[in-house]
Amino acid sequence: MKIDKIELFKVPPRWLFLKITTDDGFTGWGEPVVEGRADTTSAAVKELAPYILGKNASRIEDIWQTLYRGGFYRGGPVLTSAISGIDEALWDIKGKFTGLPVHDLLGGAVRDRMMVYQWVGGDSPSEVVEAAKEKQRQGFKAVKMNGTDAIEWIDSFGKIDEVVARVSDVRYACGKEFGIGIDFHGRVHKTMAKTLMKELEQYHPMFIEEPVLPENGECLKALSELVSTPIAVGERLYTRWDFKHLFEQGAVDIIQPDPSHTGGISEFRKIASMAEAYDVAVAPHCPLGPIALATCFQLDFNCVNAVIQESSIGIHYNEGAGLLEYVLNPEVFNFRDGYIELFTGAGLGIEINEEKVREMAAIGHDWKNPLWRTHSGVVTEW
Repeated sequence: MKIDKIELFKVPPRWLFLKITTDDGFTGWGEPVVEGRADTTSAAVKELAPYILGKNASRIEDIWQTLYRGGFYRGGPVLTSAISGIDEALWDIKGKFTGLPVHDLLGGAVRDRMMVYQWVGGDSPSEVVEAAKEKQRQGFKAVKMNGTDAIEWIDSFGKIDEVVARVSDVRYACGKEFGIGIDFHGRVHKTMAKTLMKELEQYHPMFIEEPVLPENGECLKALSELVSTPIAVGERLYTRWDFKHLFEQGAVDIIQPDPSHTGGISEFRKIASMAEAYDVAVAPHCPLGPIALATCFQLDFNCVNAVIQESSIGIHYNEGAGLLEYVLNPEVFNFRDGYIELFTGAGLGIEINEEKVREMAAIGHDWKNPLWRTHSGVVTEW
């Protein structure tokens, strides 16, 4: 079962798919993409290809170590995302070869179904109440919303009041048991984060995500001591070595590694085990396509400290093509009462519609994230 062929497909709305084929006809799919840097990540995969062509596809750990340690410069979003997609595809192949879902290969399922949340409100949060109520009517037990629009390093209390009012309205509309994740998206700087988190605490958020930029992670300890609200971070951290420092700080309650960025299934599982040792929960990040989402669920089913899964189905980022268009068995992504049932299919559990992939790859995309400026004209976080 030697790796014979690697193909890349840049498909709308903003994804990059990878297909690995072995010499005996097994195929696996991965999703190695940095949003807004698809071409860069594609180039990284192509540069890594000579290290794995002709290698035994079942030697996943050895291949991971080769790709990671084989370069003097390592880590970061591009290189690690390239490794991630390759790793996902290799696990998909191994599952198809054995006839088992990936979660079985990792040691088996620890749960029968996984709780899911969906986004409301878009980039600039608005109309969140009706959107949250609609998700609740659909059976979801939780949603996530952006906390703020563009915000200055030090902004007015009027801006804080707007955020608090939105969260308050959702809380009173949906009740005490409904989960509200609030994503600061790294838009908020330390001084404003302190005030916002303190004001929001009374509405019992499910978590505050990225209260400050990951570059300012040293601030998390002070923020965690200020409020009881769970702090969630990790979508922009890569490999266990990034997360090691986070765990040692003892300031985070939930980590959100993205298996399409953090080193694939192999590395995600190690990070989740480290988190368990530090009594930290896991809520995988996933704003991407069907391969990334299926990968997350395979890990959720196996990780005892996985608590809730972000769903990219219908997310505001992914306009231009639907996630389900790329799979032949979309029923695996059916949600019931806010949960998704255990995947039983081999490998990642999804069947990629290759004809659709090739059709849409001919169209491609050039997605870039918006560039925001504050009212004063300063470039700011999106």
